[in-house]
Amino acid sequence: MPRHFGILIPSTNTTCELEFGRLGPDLQAHAARLGKDGPTPFSPSLDADVAYQSKMLGDARVEVIALAQTSASLFADDYDEVTVKRMTEASGLPSLTSAQAVGRALRGLGTLRIAMATPYSEEVIARARQYYETKYGIAVVASESLGATNSYAIGKMDAGVAEAAFDRIDRPDVQALVVPGGNFPTMDRIAAWEQKFGKPVVTTNQATVWAVMRAMQIDQRLSGKGRLLEQTPQG
Repeated sequence: MPRHFGILIPSTNTTCELEFGRLGPDLQAHAARLGKDGPTPFSPSLDADVAYQSKMLGDARVEVIALAQTSASLFADDYDEVTVKRMTEASGLPSLTSAQAVGRALRGLGTLRIAMATPYSEEVIARARQYYETKYGIAVVASESLGATNSYAIGKMDAGVAEAAFDRIDRPDVQALVVPGGNFPTMDRIAAWEQKFGKPVVTTNQATVWAVMRAMQIDQRLSGKGRLLEQTPQG
């Protein structure tokens, strides 16, 4: 029988359902959409939507819920704590954010010096640098913005632009390459990037799957999606 988990995604996201839907018959995702509480592509989602949609996923009796909007966690120091509490109170289920998932995944892999290529603006990258340093002891030693200005357009971006960015910013002291952005379709490229650059690659959706599986105590390894899902380290 398949195991079920819930994903909260921004209303403009067209990628998560595709990437989470390719995990195989034993792991099934159920998505709910959220409105934006601000004008930018990286604005957090509406708190009321987070609570309501978490309750709806609770009605579906999923085992855990993840918010797949990494940038939302970067706008307030207590966003993860407050939002995870809101999700759990509404659903009665364990909950997490994708920003937490990325941090825990990098710690689990033992990779504390990273390079980041992302659709985020330079301002949001600066917030990400502070978030991962202060909360997880992870140093963003190199980064490049891929210049997204439209939320929907992120889902249409070619993953090759991230690879080109890594060609420019990777260096010997970088222990892992990171691609934040749940609407940026990159899951199918992770294995090839790891082979090319010789180090782990962590993406928002891949890390979220890993964290969800840890929360559900699933030890199954998923091939072709990078070391994180093939080695399933403890977080």
